[in-house]
Amino acid sequence: MDVRLPNGKNQIQVIARAAAILRALENQAAGLSLAQIAQHVGLARSTVQRIVAALEAEKLVIAASPTGRVRLGPTIQRLATSVGADFVSAARPFLVKLSQELNETVDLATIHNDHLVFVDQVTGPQRLRAVSAVGEAFPLHCTANGKAYLAELSDEEVARLIGKTYEQRTPKTLTRLKDLLKDLKMVRKSGVALDREEHTLGICAAGIVMTDFVGNHVAISVPVPAQRFATQQARIAKSLLTTKRALMEHLAVSRD
Repeated sequence: MDVRLPNGKNQIQVIARAAAILRALENQAAGLSLAQIAQHVGLARSTVQRIVAALEAEKLVIAASPTGRVRLGPTIQRLATSVGADFVSAARPFLVKLSQELNETVDLATIHNDHLVFVDQVTGPQRLRAVSAVGEAFPLHCTANGKAYLAELSDEEVARLIGKTYEQRTPKTLTRLKDLLKDLKMVRKSGVALDREEHTLGICAAGIVMTDFVGNHVAISVPVPAQRFATQQARIAKSLLTTKRALMEHLAVSRD
């Protein structure tokens, strides 16, 4: 679809509106109708219809039903995969350096709705070490990287995302919103979240969260056998924050 616009200001406005429509369709597997999209983004239905037609032409959105609902298309998936792979490659040297500095395993995870997925890992050299499978999904409420992400949200957003009661993975898991929010308050002050055998007995972890090239949240965590975590906790937290700053500076330079 050839969309001709009279000036740069209008072009920027259309791009912003198109981005708002794409965001409205995020996590809408069944799609939305044009009227629903218009309500989400605060635009006239006719305006939404024109922009959606242009997005369909580029396969950025596709039909989700015979009744006119649309959802995100395959082009978005390819772009997201490409950006994700680029970030993993960019982060890898920082993960390796952190692992070598601490002599521990280092994990990289992305956030998917109410859980996280491990996308990369550098395994530590110690005989007794913590290892998770890349591609494995974990809950947010009882993991260091998950709690690091939750700390970025408001208390109300946490409740909407994961509810008010949670699965008890171990006797140390925080299972009530009240207790989790108390923990998240401390995370917001320190910048580092802790898992004190809350997901798996015998394994503790520290984690931080940041954003990738396009603003998606990603988390770096260091899982450690519980018997040596207490003496290493402060050092791990400091190294995680240093790694976060260095990686953010690297990404900022890469964008320029």
